[in-house]
Amino acid sequence: MYDLFAIGQIALAVLLGGILGWQRENWGKSAGPRTYALVTAGSTLFTVLSLTAFDGYTAQVAAGIVTGIGFLGVGTILHKQNHIEGLTTAAGLWMAAAIGMAVGVGYFFLAIASTVIMLAVLMLDDHRFKIDKKIKE
Repeated sequence: MYDLFAIGQIALAVLLGGILGWQRENWGKSAGPRTYALVTAGSTLFTVLSLTAFDGYTAQVAAGIVTGIGFLGVGTILHKQNHIEGLTTAAGLWMAAAIGMAVGVGYFFLAIASTVIMLAVLMLDDHRFKIDKKIKE
């Protein structure tokens, strides 16, 4: 019975991550729905396992998730000529892992609310701010 609940948690994580990835893909970013869904689902599964299978090691598993996603994020950051690309993607994947962890511990409302907030942040048009800055100079 618990397995069915855990599968439901993973399904929710896939949905939330997929929504975030869909937004990123629509904005032309390389990490899309599959990447974000895998990050949220993976962190959910690791969190569920840490609570049920790795008795006494929950904090270590959580720290491993944060560290592992950090390394994944580093791989998305590129330095091109005079600017850096991928910082938002790296931060987004890091936040997606946190959302997955929230789902894994049963904080469903927090995970959903965080996804909505993150979606709103990702939809801000930072290019507009860059243009405004150039006009003022």
